[in-house]
Amino acid sequence: MEEEKKSLNFIEQIIEDDLESGLDSGKLRFRFPPEPNGYLHIGHTKAICINFGLGEKYNAPVNLRFDDTNPEKEEQEFVDSIKKDVEWLGFKWDKECYASDYFQQLYEWAVALIKQGKAYVDEQPSEDITAQRKTPFEPGIESPFRNRPVEESLQLFEKMKNGEFEEGAMSLRAKIDMTSPNMNMRDPVMYRILKRPHHRTGDEWKIYPMYDWAHGESDYLEQVSHSLCSLEFENHRPLYEWYLNQVYDQGKVAPKQREFARMNVSYMVTSKRKLQRLVAEGVTTGWDDPRMPTISGLRRKGYTPVSIRNFIERVGVAKRENLIDIQLLEFFVREDLNKIATRVMAVVNPVKLIIENYPEDKEEWLETENNPEDENAGTRQVPFSRELYIEREDFQEEADKKFFRLKLGGEVRLKSGYIIKAERVEKNVKGEITTIFATYDQDSRSGSGTEASLRKVKGTLHWVSAKHALPIEIRTYERLFTTEQPDAEKDVDFMAFINHQSLRVSYGFAEPSLKNATLEDHYQFQRIGYYIKDRDSLDDKLVFNRTVTLKDGYKP
Repeated sequence: MEEEKKSLNFIEQIIEDDLESGLDSGKLRFRFPPEPNGYLHIGHTKAICINFGLGEKYNAPVNLRFDDTNPEKEEQEFVDSIKKDVEWLGFKWDKECYASDYFQQLYEWAVALIKQGKAYVDEQPSEDITAQRKTPFEPGIESPFRNRPVEESLQLFEKMKNGEFEEGAMSLRAKIDMTSPNMNMRDPVMYRILKRPHHRTGDEWKIYPMYDWAHGESDYLEQVSHSLCSLEFENHRPLYEWYLNQVYDQGKVAPKQREFARMNVSYMVTSKRKLQRLVAEGVTTGWDDPRMPTISGLRRKGYTPVSIRNFIERVGVAKRENLIDIQLLEFFVREDLNKIATRVMAVVNPVKLIIENYPEDKEEWLETENNPEDENAGTRQVPFSRELYIEREDFQEEADKKFFRLKLGGEVRLKSGYIIKAERVEKNVKGEITTIFATYDQDSRSGSGTEASLRKVKGTLHWVSAKHALPIEIRTYERLFTTEQPDAEKDVDFMAFINHQSLRVSYGFAEPSLKNATLEDHYQFQRIGYYIKDRDSLDDKLVFNRTVTLKDGYKP
């Protein structure tokens, strides 16, 4: 039992302690509460996996709640993308909720606070309110409207609700403590005037609740037992609890807020404002550009839900923020793809190879494994003919003893095929090799059982039959930034670290089986890397994105 407790992370330990203290396990409920003002990114996957993972561990429901309190930035497009991302990661929510579901109740509770003398309407501009809060090391200055009559605040708040004042003319503030060392407790704003249509409520509301007021009360209304959020909200916890205490009814679950460290991954930025800038300034082609750290971008690049969940599990739940090496994420992507990706032959930088003693009108279909890591993956037939494409890097006219690929006078095996020997080359006027001429040992076909087929040569090359070759566009993605922490320096614009060589486009050939590829299929281009078909593909123009290289020296 002691060993089991040691294996718990600190959040699980909190829950275990609560259960031991009398919390009914049937009242456990968690939630993932994104604001629908952008696409989810790699940082969000930690919160998703923590909350839904706890739901799975304790057989407890998890709500997907959209904290949609800011109509200026929120759109249905983002709601739809968030739902798609959570489902893609393999999670199912119990209830789909919105903070906007509770606008009427939040308003009524706010009115009750005014009546109790715990909230007031302030007519000062936001700049004055901010200035009066001062610093944590000196007491704030009370608003001249702090002690206005309750009836007056009630009337003004009603007029705010009815849209009788302009934006910024006034706000509703909680009356707490202007001397508190916690700046969040210095009479925080609860409502502001926003005459903007809401993606769900339309023009019904002219005032909208602030996040701190709406969030905790939404947790309470949904009877969430544990409200788990990132460390940036740690100093908001006293305000979270103060608000809850104003509406708490004995007999109901009082949500408990606890914080965990955010996840920062090297060579990435996860600020929505900065991601928006990358899109707006054309650095990337959109939110789902494979160079973006968004879940939709990672999905388009070919990352898998399993790899991301394994990565999050390995990173763990911590109380301190740290920088996670992107190579750890790539390790788990590579590990999963090695198990599930179909092995195919594709040439990304082709040069033609002609086997001069192979009959011109002959073609064969060679059997090859779909995935040697999966015994149930089966085999397929790959066409072989006299003219092939191989990788340009796999041939040198002259090479030292450490070069085990094809060279003049040297032999290699063509994967699943024959042993060939390079005899001569043909070049263009620039001196570039255009064609390699070779001969083959007709008795050396792999798997034929002949003595020649068992002969050992040091190099094995992949290839594509020119007659059957499928033209493809290959997009090779590198890291979007040239430094590990592009937004770490306050005085340097993160855009200064953009890697302008982060995308390379080339054109090659693939075996014909890829004609039937779908956007969900994962492939290993043998000896090159892992790839996935891109949504830009057309019937006569297939596009493949490189997900990750085939090998890496990184060991977690």
